[in-house]
Amino acid sequence: MSKLNKKNKKRTMATIAAQKMLLGESRDNKIEEEELLTPIQMVIKNFIRDRIAVIGIVVVAVIFLCCVILPYFFPIDRYYQDVTQANVAPGFGLLKVPKALGENGLHLSVGSTFSVGVDKNGNVYEWGTFPTDKLKKIPKDMGKLVQASAGLDHIVALNDKGEVFTWGNDRMGLSSIPMELRMGEKVKQIYAGYQVSFALTEDGRLYNWGNSYLLEPRIPKEVQGKIKKFAVNTNLAMVLDEDGQIVPLTQKVSAFTQIPSDIQGKVVDIALTDESMAAVLEDGTIRVWGNNVKGSMDIPQNDNKAVSITGGRYHYTAVNEDGSVLVWGDNTFSQNNVPSIPEKIVKVSAGYYGTYAIGESGKVYSWGLKGYLMGTDGFGRDVFRRLLVGGRMTMTVGAISVIISTVIGIVIGGISGYKGGKVDNLLMRFSEIVSSIPFLPFAIILSAILGNSISELQRIILIMFILGFLSWPGIARLVRGSVLAEREQEFVTAAKALGVKEMGIVFRHIIPNIITVIIVNATLSFATCMLTESSLSFIGFGVQEPNATWGNMLTGSQNSKVIQEYWWRWVFPSLTLGICTISINCVGDGLRDAIDPKSKER
Repeated sequence: MSKLNKKNKKRTMATIAAQKMLLGESRDNKIEEEELLTPIQMVIKNFIRDRIAVIGIVVVAVIFLCCVILPYFFPIDRYYQDVTQANVAPGFGLLKVPKALGENGLHLSVGSTFSVGVDKNGNVYEWGTFPTDKLKKIPKDMGKLVQASAGLDHIVALNDKGEVFTWGNDRMGLSSIPMELRMGEKVKQIYAGYQVSFALTEDGRLYNWGNSYLLEPRIPKEVQGKIKKFAVNTNLAMVLDEDGQIVPLTQKVSAFTQIPSDIQGKVVDIALTDESMAAVLEDGTIRVWGNNVKGSMDIPQNDNKAVSITGGRYHYTAVNEDGSVLVWGDNTFSQNNVPSIPEKIVKVSAGYYGTYAIGESGKVYSWGLKGYLMGTDGFGRDVFRRLLVGGRMTMTVGAISVIISTVIGIVIGGISGYKGGKVDNLLMRFSEIVSSIPFLPFAIILSAILGNSISELQRIILIMFILGFLSWPGIARLVRGSVLAEREQEFVTAAKALGVKEMGIVFRHIIPNIITVIIVNATLSFATCMLTESSLSFIGFGVQEPNATWGNMLTGSQNSKVIQEYWWRWVFPSLTLGICTISINCVGDGLRDAIDPKSKER
C-alpha cells in the first residue's frame, strides 16, 4: 500500500508540475504577445474596448460623410426663397390622394402645400399640410361639386348649377364673392391663386375678388363677354378670347406681353408659370415666350399633337391627342418625373410644384413635390438640405480653426519647452495675454466694425482665423509640458551627440513621441470650435445668410411662436449639433483613456 501511495503521489506531483509549466508557458506567451504590440496598436486596442468612444466615432463619421456626400445628391440654391412653402411641417403627404378619390377622380387642384379634389359623385376632399385651420372647415350644402381650385391658403369650388363657394383665408376680401355671381350668373371656370380668386361665367365674363393689388387686372370692354379661358400667375392674368386671341389684362409691358404675332387667332389653350407663358395652337404645336428660368422655355421634342396645357410654378404639363403627357421645365422636386401610366390621360392639373393626371377610368396619378423630410423654414427653404450644407460649413470652420490653433500651439509649445529660460518665460507670458482675450466680445466688436465692408467669404475666413489664433494657448501649454519631460530622455541626448539641430530634435524626434496627446487635445478643441462658431452665428455675428450653418439655422428659434408651432425648425439643427459635439467629446475621452489607461483611476 505504501508503494502504491508513493506512486500516486508522484503522479499527482508530476501532473501539478505539468500544469504549472503549461500555465507558465501560456503566461509567457501572453507577455510575449503584448510585447509584440506597438504603442499605436495598444492605443487602438484600448480604444476599441471603449464602446462609447467607438459609437462616438461612428456617429461623427456618419454625420461627416452625410454632410460631404449628400449635398451632391440634394443640391441647394443658396438664394432660393419661396414664401408659399414657408413653415411646412415634415412629411410626404402633399400629393397623397385619398383612396376614395384616387379611383374616381373628376377634378383635382394643387395648392401651395395642400390639394383639393372632387370625385364623380360631387364629393370634395382635402389633403396635405394646411397653412390655416380654416381650410378644414368645408362649407355644407354646396350641392354636387364639379370643380375645386386650391390657392395659397384658400379654396374655391363650383357645383353643377354654376354656383361658386369659397373657404379658408377670409382676409383681403377673399370671402367676398362678387354680387353678379351671387345673383345667378353661371360659372364654368374658377381659379384660386395667390391671395386672389377668379371666376369665368358661361357668357364669357371674368370676375375677380381678393387682393388684386399684385395683379391689377384690367379687362378691356371689347374683351369682356368674349373670354373663352383665362390663366393667372402671381404677377398678372392673361385671357384667351373666342377668336383665338391672347389678351393681357395689364397695361404694363413685360416679357409676358410680348406675344408672338404669328400665333394670334390660332390659339386653343393657354397656361402661365411665374416666368413664362405657353400656348397650344390649332395644329397641335406649342409656343412659349417670356423668361427662360429653370428651363420653362425648353420644349422637348413632341411627335404628337398637343390639345391642352397647364402650368405650375416653373414647369408645364401638356396632354397630347393620343392621351400621353409631355412635361418640361423645373425638375427640382421631380415635377418632370412622370410615373408609368397604363391608360390615356383625359385631364391634367398642374400647380405650384405638383401635378395630377386623371385617366379614362377615373384613376388619379400624381408626381412632383411630395413633401419635405424635415420641413421648411420661414423662407420656404428645405431644412434637411440646409442642415447638410450647414453641417459642412460648421465642420469646415471648426476643422480649419483647430488646424490653425494646433500648428501654432505645437510650434510655440515645442520651442518654449525645449529652449526654456527667457524664451520659455516670454512665450508663456504671451500665451497668457492671448488666452485673456474673450473671444465672443472680440468677434462681435470686430464684426460690428467691419460690417458690410467685407464679403461673406472674407467673413468666413476671418472667423476661422480668429478662432484659430485665439484658441492655441491651451495646446501650447500642453505641448510645452510634454516636451519638458521628453527632452531629458536618452534619444534626445543621442540626437544631440549626432549633431542634429535643435529644431530637428524638437519637430522630428520629440513631437512625434507626443503626437497622441496632441491628437486628443485637437479632437476636444474641434467640438469646442464648432460650438463657438454656432454660438457666434446664432447671435448674428458669424456666418451670415444665405450661407447655412447649424448656428444661424437656430437663429429663428428665439421666437416663441417658432418654438411652439414650428418645432422642426429648431429641433433638427439643435439635435444634430448636440449629437455631433457630444460624439466628438466621447471620441476625445476615449483616445485619452486609450493613451493613458491610468487616467480612469484618477
